Amino acid sequence: MKKLKIDLPQISKKRIALRVTSAAERAIRSGHPWVFENAIVHQSHQGKSGDLAVIFDKKRHFLAIGLYDPDSMIRVRILRALKPATVDKHFFAEKLDSAHQRRAPLRDSDHTNGYRLLHGENDGMPGLVIDRYAETAVIKLYTPTWIPHLSAILDVLEEDFPAKRIVLRLSDRLKESNHGLHDGMFLLGEKPKSPITFQENGLKFEVDPLRGQKTGFFLDQRENRARVEKLAKGKSVLNVFSYTGGFSVYAARGGAKQIVSLDASKPAIKAARKNFSLNFKETHLHEGIVGDAFEIMAQMKKEGRLFKMVVIDPPSFAHKQSQTDGAIKAYKKLTRLGLGILAANGILVQASCSSRVDSDLFFNSINIAAHQAGRMLKEIERSNHALDHPIEFPEGEYLKCLFALAP
Repeated sequence: MKKLKIDLPQISKKRIALRVTSAAERAIRSGHPWVFENAIVHQSHQGKSGDLAVIFDKKRHFLAIGLYDPDSMIRVRILRALKPATVDKHFFAEKLDSAHQRRAPLRDSDHTNGYRLLHGENDGMPGLVIDRYAETAVIKLYTPTWIPHLSAILDVLEEDFPAKRIVLRLSDRLKESNHGLHDGMFLLGEKPKSPITFQENGLKFEVDPLRGQKTGFFLDQRENRARVEKLAKGKSVLNVFSYTGGFSVYAARGGAKQIVSLDASKPAIKAARKNFSLNFKETHLHEGIVGDAFEIMAQMKKEGRLFKMVVIDPPSFAHKQSQTDGAIKAYKKLTRLGLGILAANGILVQASCSSRVDSDLFFNSINIAAHQAGRMLKEIERSNHALDHPIEFPEGEYLKCLFALAP
């Protein structure tokens, strides 16, 4: 198996000693994984990205150890709090094994081999995500602090999950030259001759881990897709912001009589059609539309086109706190547009992946917009995070979804 040889920077053997504010101490003790720049009141010396920082409390007792980032407002990402630890390959192996054990129902499944192996902060490895697609693992780095430790992560990943190939994805911040690393490179194995296909609840999906959004597929919506399947029988379904058609494929297996996938991306709609054909011969049941979701739904209303189920799963509208008000306005507008083309006694499914918009605010905005549109919703279910996307601190919660009947 071809393994890429990479010349990575070395971390300093000298640990950075830090003391932080009382508020930061309390946050660390309660399990918060970040120490911000303005929370540091004393620092022994400057360090490089990925160096280990040890945080002491007011009595100079050990409080936590984490990865230091001199160029980020999040100055330290906590790896272990309250109990001292030696951060090495063995430490990372224990973290990854614990995460894999946590996902035992997925790991041992014979009908699902696509899921999140490691969920960053929520699995004790802040800024590091690993997703599995059949025999391919995709590592995504959200912080350069992991670059010096990448070889160790590769070693323990190979031991815990023997993959045929490992792909590296980098966040926007890291896409500039980083020690010979680049987004979409193969750290292990080579590019396959045919597209990568994985299973989710027995359905087949193609994924492009080199160029696709996130790591190639939105694995976090797996359980919501299964909920849509159970509600779709005999219905016409519109899947808005469909990406590669996950909800559409599930709706088809659930017995939907017609499915429309709507997305602004032409390649995404092409992929949605391919995913549909991977699972069903009746491809005439599926229609793909490329266009702006707001404009297309408004046009459908003018044309009097109605659906018995409308699924709205947009990208994040609030990447920072100042964008929250705009996000709420967008969610309300989508609710009104969705209800405008939802037949009487139809089902509205609306999701948000904006962590800046909390669940209560999101669900309330939908109900307010529905009331303004003259449709009083009867809630069926509210859902949040799946097993492989656990949440261990408030800011880590981002996904929420409403299933409601609209008389």
